[in-house]
Amino acid sequence: MFSPEPELDRGQRRRSNRARQPLPRRRRRSLTQAAVSFGAKSFVMLLMCWALCFNFSEVRGGSMMPGIQDRDRILVDHVSYLFGTPERGDIVVLRYPIDPSLDYVKRVVGLPGDRVQIYEGYVWVNDVLVEEPYVDPNSNDPFAYVDTIVEPDSYFVLGDNRIRSSDSREFGQVPHEYLRGKVRVRLWPLKRAGLVL
Repeated sequence: MFSPEPELDRGQRRRSNRARQPLPRRRRRSLTQAAVSFGAKSFVMLLMCWALCFNFSEVRGGSMMPGIQDRDRILVDHVSYLFGTPERGDIVVLRYPIDPSLDYVKRVVGLPGDRVQIYEGYVWVNDVLVEEPYVDPNSNDPFAYVDTIVEPDSYFVLGDNRIRSSDSREFGQVPHEYLRGKVRVRLWPLKRAGLVL
């Protein structure tokens, strides 16, 4: 005679004595193909997002020395200014207002509504002397004179190497739509790679 089967509690399940059947080969192959296809598509999407948000750029010229030098490779963040506004001290890539096909790298000194004054090699913003540890004292231009109010939706920019820089002293204030992105990192040369301040 057979013994009666034990009663199962509500939360319990009865285990099958049958061994699990392996997936057929054809089904295993299609799962592998789907995983590889998904991985490849994800990688391509990430590359496209990266290309839209960031790009590498080579600096030509010494207007931002000593911080950024001729032939440095920098990483430009194109997203920051879509969702926010520049701050004083940001290093930006901008379209040159006189010839927008050219890109320049400069530092934001004046924000909309700021009063910017430059004389005897020093910069004042809203009647406060700006400390500029990134500017070599020997590269100041003692003959430059500026006294201006920054217009709405515009920025006053300067190169760190003042005697060798074409900037807002020459071409005027830069409209917000001319800002291409924020410089965050120097990638090359390796010995000077790191955050750009």
